[in-house]
Amino acid sequence: MSLTRREFAATGTALALTGSVGALATAPGAVAAPRETGGRGYGPLLDDPAGLLALPAGFSYRVLTHAGVTRLDTGEFTPDRHDGTAAFPGPRGVTLLVNNHELKGPRARWANPVPLADGLVYDPAAAGGCTVVEVRRDGRTAEWVGIAGTSTNCAGGATPWGTWLTCEENSDRAGENGMTRDHGYVFEVDPCDRRANRDPRPVKAFGRFDHEAVVIDPRRGHAYLTEDASGPNGLFYRWVPPHGFRHGRGRLRTLADDAGVLQAPRCFDSGGRFVDDLSRATRTGTVLGVDWVDVPDRDASAVPVREQFGDDAVTRGRKLEGMWWADGGAYLVSSYARAESPGTPHDGQVWFYDPRRRTLTLKVLLGVNADPGADGALDGPDNITVSPYGGLVIAEDGAGVQHLFGATDSGRTYPIARNDLNDSEFAGVVFSPDGGTLYACIQRPGILLAVTGPWHRAPRR
Repeated sequence: MSLTRREFAATGTALALTGSVGALATAPGAVAAPRETGGRGYGPLLDDPAGLLALPAGFSYRVLTHAGVTRLDTGEFTPDRHDGTAAFPGPRGVTLLVNNHELKGPRARWANPVPLADGLVYDPAAAGGCTVVEVRRDGRTAEWVGIAGTSTNCAGGATPWGTWLTCEENSDRAGENGMTRDHGYVFEVDPCDRRANRDPRPVKAFGRFDHEAVVIDPRRGHAYLTEDASGPNGLFYRWVPPHGFRHGRGRLRTLADDAGVLQAPRCFDSGGRFVDDLSRATRTGTVLGVDWVDVPDRDASAVPVREQFGDDAVTRGRKLEGMWWADGGAYLVSSYARAESPGTPHDGQVWFYDPRRRTLTLKVLLGVNADPGADGALDGPDNITVSPYGGLVIAEDGAGVQHLFGATDSGRTYPIARNDLNDSEFAGVVFSPDGGTLYACIQRPGILLAVTGPWHRAPRR
């Protein structure tokens, strides 16, 4: 049962929005300093002789796709700008990876846009979309188009029924930037059935805004969505399905454009005081109660969704990024927040939303990275996944050196990988269905990697 505002305040479990910065905590309940990476977890990162990916001793990687180098089954090159990725079990031991391509604007802007595959195109002017990568037991791969003609496909999210929701982090209207159709939507892609992806239809019930990520509550059927936007900051949304609706393959295509209710959060602390931005929280363990406020015009016909609310009506978040459903709730990232928290600035948060208690709990807080060029300095969390070996694995999209890093349940942070190629962000971090392989992308130029090694739950200390 959800807590009311009065009940939440009476529990005394919420913490004040004050405290020290520079702590890193991760699910469940861990606390550590953000620089405690060297020599922990799997050990220090070793320079890659090939100049691509530094890994701990005993680990290795393989390039699965490379923009402009590898080819799709139709002969075109793999598209540029890899981003959100999900892994699904396929037949006969095959792993199916759905990989977003964050390509914004007209196709002529990009050397390798997503090919306009017959029957799979939403807007022929748009460069983005996603591809499906088949990884076979013997290591061979194949790649084909899942959807094309979409824009700025970012994090997205997997569904409990085995499909991918690809999100447009761009809300251009038809006629803007060369587009011929409205953008800013979520589309469903089935990695197992190419026919199901024909005639792409946006899930307009999920709203039209700069979508980043989405997860589905498998018990209640609610969808949770993040918006990466500023001026004003974006929102964390909840979509409540209409009465009697049942999720499943292809069911989202049947929804009316105004089906269900799209809502934004209004958060309050233990004293019942309204919190205008998640970035105000500066102590791990902070708990906020959440009320949900209906969105007036989800398709943003005249005013962007996030601007339909006054600053005292909803709680915003700085750079709301990746999400992952686990432990009965949604983990969600809010990145840099130096301007929002001038007294105690920080470079990233991970929150956990508990739908049963209707609370948000701050699990991760990264202090300001004073030396982004130093190996081991962390900032700008983006895509995340919950590791089968405990804690979170986080893709860094910050300044300077870029890492994949993790944090154990006991709070020790540790390096997993370092981009030795360039200063591009990591993205698309996800484990294989059997937990033996970690997949991740270097966004520019667009490289999908498979990392294997002696994965284990790091011992507590």
